[in-house]
Amino acid sequence: MSTLSKRQFLKSVVGATSLATVNGPNLTELLASVAHVPATTLAQQEEFWGQIRTAFPVTTEFIQLENGYYSLAAKPVLDKYLQHIQQVNAVSSYYMRTRQFDDKRVAKTQLANLLGCSADELIITRNTTESLDTVIAGIDWKAGDEAVMAEQDYGAMLDMFRLQSRRHGTVNRVVSLPNHPQSDAELVSLYEKAITPKTRLLMVCHMVNITGQIMPIRQIVEMAHKHNVEVMVDGAHAFGQLNFALPDLGGCDYYASSLHKWLGAPLGAGILYVRKDKIAGLWPLFADSSVADDDIRKLNHTGTHPVATDLAIQDAIQFHEGIGIERKEARLRYLQRYWTDRVRHRPNIVLNTPEVPARSCAIANVGIAQKKPAELAKLLFDNYKIFTVAINSPAVRGVRVTPHLYTTTTELDTFVQALTKLAG
Repeated sequence: MSTLSKRQFLKSVVGATSLATVNGPNLTELLASVAHVPATTLAQQEEFWGQIRTAFPVTTEFIQLENGYYSLAAKPVLDKYLQHIQQVNAVSSYYMRTRQFDDKRVAKTQLANLLGCSADELIITRNTTESLDTVIAGIDWKAGDEAVMAEQDYGAMLDMFRLQSRRHGTVNRVVSLPNHPQSDAELVSLYEKAITPKTRLLMVCHMVNITGQIMPIRQIVEMAHKHNVEVMVDGAHAFGQLNFALPDLGGCDYYASSLHKWLGAPLGAGILYVRKDKIAGLWPLFADSSVADDDIRKLNHTGTHPVATDLAIQDAIQFHEGIGIERKEARLRYLQRYWTDRVRHRPNIVLNTPEVPARSCAIANVGIAQKKPAELAKLLFDNYKIFTVAINSPAVRGVRVTPHLYTTTTELDTFVQALTKLAG
């Protein structure tokens, strides 16, 4: 081991990811061949996306339409991830003591470049829940302080706000989002009416996880800041799916996402962005006396954890950038519109996702009159081998449908036929 330099070891552990697959086309050549094709045109070319599908280990046991929880890592990424596990394991504590933090900074610098922020404003976490909980629990709440959120927000986040209410005596003001808003102004006004002089934090989804609705984040942030209210954005489904950068969002104070959803990293990776001037005001969940109060690393004292996941983030980014975010967003929106446009106005079928194309991307939610969401999800799987997830809340009753780049229109044809038959 003494003959192995740190530079050599780094090269062996985080070598470049090839976009060529073992049993598929050379994706580098494939992507070069369509470099001149506009993203919206390419989105409809099934032959091209059929070749992209070969880069993913897609199951043949059922039609996977619940990719929003955790999507497949591409074969090149998965192969590198397994190599990282083996190579780190081979030298164990040597890697942990000499390389892990340097390598993690490389990954978070690449992520910061994608997000459009400084690496000193971002940490790598395990998921969106951990990231947002770090903020919610880190604020120095006082009795009577208020937070604004929506009932359509992710349940774990609502639970965390309830916990602060129990512990500190805070007040949670909950709005309900319309599934089919008439304008951005309607949504902004809804949040603004919930703000009072006691409001300290507003949480909003970049993309609502149960319906796929894309929220007007910039307008909401600018409105909230006029009232001196901080804004925390749940970007669990936006990062890696939508073409944006943080400056586009109007200067939000906090942003979080999961990397094992639309970026395609292995399970168990997320990010948290904290605007530089907000770092010092957050209390860390786990103490680390070696880090200054205004250093974001104080929020990232995770102890020993699976570092192979951190290493594979770089591989996932390379694959993601190889395809290109414009192509990804265009294809994902096309797939959603492909099936929703065919069922939206059919009898007994209820779409809980906005009809305006710009208000959604891959995710949509559909229900059938007189059928409970759990019943619909079970019928789809038992009778048609289509996997979705049931959503049953006061404002949204249906199944969430999340195709991915490896989803085919033929699979969506099967889904449409199943919905039509089940709807009578």
